[in-house]
Amino acid sequence: MSQHSEHPNSARARIETRLAHLGRDPSSEHGVVNPPVYRASTIIHPTMEDMLAGAQRRYEQGAVTYGRFGTPTHFALEDAMAALDGGHRGMVLPSGLAAVVAAVTAFVGQGDHLLMADTVYGPARTLANGFLARMGVETTFYDPLLATDDLAKQLRPNTKLVYAESPGSYTFEIQDIPALSKLCRNAGIPLLMDNTWATPLFFPAIERGVDVAIYAGTKYIVGHSDAMMGVLVTTEATDGIVRRNLQDLGYSTGPDDVYLALRGLRTMEVRLTRHQENALIVAEWLQGRPEVERVMYPALPDDPGHALWRRDFLGASGLMGVLLKPVSDPAIFTMVDHLEYFGIGASWGGFESLVRLIPMQGYRSAVPWTSKSPCLRLHIGLENPKDLIEDLEAGFDRLKRAAEG
Repeated sequence: MSQHSEHPNSARARIETRLAHLGRDPSSEHGVVNPPVYRASTIIHPTMEDMLAGAQRRYEQGAVTYGRFGTPTHFALEDAMAALDGGHRGMVLPSGLAAVVAAVTAFVGQGDHLLMADTVYGPARTLANGFLARMGVETTFYDPLLATDDLAKQLRPNTKLVYAESPGSYTFEIQDIPALSKLCRNAGIPLLMDNTWATPLFFPAIERGVDVAIYAGTKYIVGHSDAMMGVLVTTEATDGIVRRNLQDLGYSTGPDDVYLALRGLRTMEVRLTRHQENALIVAEWLQGRPEVERVMYPALPDDPGHALWRRDFLGASGLMGVLLKPVSDPAIFTMVDHLEYFGIGASWGGFESLVRLIPMQGYRSAVPWTSKSPCLRLHIGLENPKDLIEDLEAGFDRLKRAAEG
């Protein structure tokens, strides 16, 4: 068995068992349970011939040729993520945005056209409108709820890539990824998808037809709000294209952060199960609040994307959007500033609950956002949901007093 190969029976094992065993082989590490942290830049070669051969092997799986190209610590996480997603290989990057940049720029160049979902992660939109536009790449943002036949009409002869995110950032629209995959395959265009919300546990993206799956590993993979991380999972057809681009861009990820991601991976199923349980309890309670116009969370039976979510996904994470009935920002600040268990901060996916006010104006272009309702993004953590509800209830009381007053 290779250093971080999967146990011969683990491909048939259930996900909890696979998470405990993927990417590690104690028999090759003196019985040590966890893969060690290899801190390396220079790799010593026994001969010049071996060094020259190493330059040719740097794209090969498991080849240790130079620190920037990865060490056994990196390969352990990459192999585990690829196996979970049904992919060919994985790649580790220093942030989720780095993963977006490396994946997208591998496929587009001057004069090319990119189709990108209108509901993508904000920095992905900024990448398209800024850096890619300066490089001569034109982006069309498409309505994620557009029927596949209508979306096909937006393809051009120079369309080189379709970029999806499901659920969409902030408003949580679910796309029909299998149908979108079929459209892309028929057109000979790769499909990239940001799958951070669901992780490969709740949506194995490569198995569902995605060509490159993108993850902000900072979120649920690390899971403890203490390391930045990006991960890509590729098919055999896309691996070489993306890997060469990643190395040309010069990205390198610290092995200590990779180790934290490996540690987080072991408990990801347990954590996500609890995130989902808590989130459903809080979401259902929020639906009954008079201050709330709508809860955007695909696991709710009356969510517009629920049928597709139920068909294609295996679960839901802890992130949701909450549209409040029209109220002033100062009143919302009074509510949010004094919450006890919800931290005010960006990112999400850690053990803690978070809240932030999302300024929706400017985040949509294909279908302009016309609602005047304030949007809160909540990440429901691992706290007791009764405590979270009591915290929000006190917050709504403050909101009401401030609005009346």
